[in-house]
Amino acid sequence: MNQRRRPARRPVNGVLMLDKPYGMSSNDALQKARRLLNAAKAGHTGTLDPMATGLLPLTFGEATKFSQTLLDADKGYVADVRLGLRTTTGDAEGEVLETLPVAVDAVGIERACASFVGEIDQVPPMYSALKRDGKPLYEYARAGIELERSARRVTIHDLKVVSTTSDGFVMEVRCSKGTYIRTLAEDIGRVLGCGAHLRGLRRISIGPYEAKAAITFEALEMADEAGRDALLAPVDALLADLPIERLDDIESGILLNGGKLTRAAAGSGRCRAYGPDGFVGLAELRADGFMVPLRLVSTQAREEKA
Repeated sequence: MNQRRRPARRPVNGVLMLDKPYGMSSNDALQKARRLLNAAKAGHTGTLDPMATGLLPLTFGEATKFSQTLLDADKGYVADVRLGLRTTTGDAEGEVLETLPVAVDAVGIERACASFVGEIDQVPPMYSALKRDGKPLYEYARAGIELERSARRVTIHDLKVVSTTSDGFVMEVRCSKGTYIRTLAEDIGRVLGCGAHLRGLRRISIGPYEAKAAITFEALEMADEAGRDALLAPVDALLADLPIERLDDIESGILLNGGKLTRAAAGSGRCRAYGPDGFVGLAELRADGFMVPLRLVSTQAREEKA
């Protein structure tokens, strides 16, 4: 019996700033994008819940080496909060735990939200991917097991109430890594005395990147192979907020071979290294006057680009 052979995956290098649709897990979104691009290697830079939409950067080929760089970046969200209902998951996908009367106005909502701006302690939800003894917390939660969790310090840089209705409000939040918007909504509901859950969520920014420039699956599906490749940002896109260090051909070779370079005024911190042929990789400027490689683009990928 003849079996259809799957076409060989091709080397694709770059970043897709995807506008993830509602109802799709981050991994499903990654696998769909990988199929459309027929990419050999793929990864993502953190996840979004299936009910959330918005910016989800996906990395391919050499760009997967730099996926971790956005994990520490601030995030921006627009959240639709429903008042008067508490759910098992803290969002609209959970079962209703409690229904409470809503007796708050716009002024009270804004006052409660303002109290969360700055550094706050937040207890991660049971329905999360955080692991305990090798298992994600949501597996315990689905089995009806509640585990004690330690509070984590996060920062709400800005929280603006966009609109209010009789049963809820929409807020725009800019926050540090590790912030759970579901938990923030629940905590605001607790302060208001009427409970709350997240009715909808859209991620609008990660660091310097914004969802308004993100690519939809519809755009990917309509394009041919060359057009899809053209929708990818370059491998170094995730490092755009780092300073640039220019190298000559000899210095590029040293760095690509794992060697360190002398820099008279090195200072300290990460940087993007570029040689005559383009992006070399992520490096670190050390206080002792040396520049050392952290993550490098492979020689093969650089030759293919050339």
